[in-house]
Amino acid sequence: MNAGMIIGYGGVVLFTVLVIVIMSRGKRGADTLSEYAAAGRSFSSWFGTMSFLNTWLAGSVFVAFASFTITVGVAGFYSLSYSLLAVVLMFFLAKPVNAWGRAHDLRTQADLLGLRYGSRAVRVTAAVIGVIASIPWVVLGMQSLGVVFTALSFGAVTPIAATIIGVVFIAIRQIWTTRLGTRGLIVSDMVQGLFAYGVGFLIIVGLLTWLLTNGHGLDRIAPGLLTIPGPDSPFGPLYLFSLTATGVLGAWSWPDVFVRLFSVRSPQAVQRSAVQAAPILLLFSGGLVVVELLATSLPGVSSAPDFVWFTLAGLGGVGLVTAAGICVVAATMGNVGANLQALGTQIANDVVGGGRPDSPTQSARGAKIAVAAVTIVSAIVALSTANLVSGIFLLAIISYQAICQIAPALLLGIFWRRGTATAATSGMIVGIVVAGILQVVYPNSIPWLGGLTSGVAGLVVNTAVYVVVSLAKPAPDAERRRVDALFAGLRQLPDVTVATRVGVR
Repeated sequence: MNAGMIIGYGGVVLFTVLVIVIMSRGKRGADTLSEYAAAGRSFSSWFGTMSFLNTWLAGSVFVAFASFTITVGVAGFYSLSYSLLAVVLMFFLAKPVNAWGRAHDLRTQADLLGLRYGSRAVRVTAAVIGVIASIPWVVLGMQSLGVVFTALSFGAVTPIAATIIGVVFIAIRQIWTTRLGTRGLIVSDMVQGLFAYGVGFLIIVGLLTWLLTNGHGLDRIAPGLLTIPGPDSPFGPLYLFSLTATGVLGAWSWPDVFVRLFSVRSPQAVQRSAVQAAPILLLFSGGLVVVELLATSLPGVSSAPDFVWFTLAGLGGVGLVTAAGICVVAATMGNVGANLQALGTQIANDVVGGGRPDSPTQSARGAKIAVAAVTIVSAIVALSTANLVSGIFLLAIISYQAICQIAPALLLGIFWRRGTATAATSGMIVGIVVAGILQVVYPNSIPWLGGLTSGVAGLVVNTAVYVVVSLAKPAPDAERRRVDALFAGLRQLPDVTVATRVGVR
């Protein structure tokens, strides 16, 4: 063990202790599933903003997305594009989702779909898709910490050993996720987010200044990296569009992201969160992509693109590398913790429970058990595949094509009253089957569809099935009246529920 490793690992431990102490101080009773899953719907817009960012911007933005940008060039800005569009969508989802959540005590994404369609089948189908599609990303998040602990060891730990350390570290961290639920997560998101994206942005500014003043300007970037894939792209003219569309439509299909809309105190607070998140995303993500592009002119970066964040931080010595590592750890803790908590709640509330009545105490206990079980399973998978990261990453990409298939049932269900339960269930299942088959045959893009990805092709079929079935077999009169009353209730709800005003400010 060298001095650099002591500083690097010590910094991560101290930061983690700080986060645990702060999130434990915010603990309140989590005996009911509603409190455990939605934190009393009590948080202000800034807590909502940071919670969304710490869930959305995972540690992979410093690692996997950096590698993607260094490989493909300016096309890496697509992640910024779909992130900003996702925030716009967040603004419009605020009122129906948050208001229905408060009025009907909704705890999960599948909960909302069950309410909208009045169907247990829709609820369980969406919940199962969410759980299966999300677990590979939990595994990948655990494994991505291997890059962090490799870099912070300064050569003292092998990549495989570092991955094992990362998996064990994040698994232990989830003890507090299991105990404290969403309230603890959101409080910790504030601390983790301020470091990951506040300190991270300061590091970005410093690196950008160094690169531009030391001969690594835009003129040093290889011309091929400054070209956006167009009609002559080997992936097809619609490939970049597909990546962006999948990102936007899939953004609110992830259970961990969607549940953030329930924990803020009012629709107006959610809308303020969207307005606040947009400039932060623009500055942070935009700056990070620019730094990665400029870094391509540095020797050794192209051969180890996953480590570019640490290669650049190495210019400032051990202290800067440690700070850079903590940024990745903070972002990863937020994303993995949110994923596990959402999945645990969804398993207890929607898969096992299936919407059946249950006592609040039993439901909360069931969610905690489910979080612990998913954590253990994910840790075992991550450890057993520590040398198969590329295979898990491929599975995660496939899972993204699956999760997007929730989007038509979710978004059309919220903004179009004529959608039916049969249409929603059929669309999701057909979309997943189509996307899964095409993903296996065409891992990157589909040539005969102009470069569309499997996920977008599945979405087209999914949406067509949803619309056709809804129009061909309309809902019965009683169901139409129920849905009309549900939407009419949005106009009658007060802007702020008094009971939620006693929460965190």
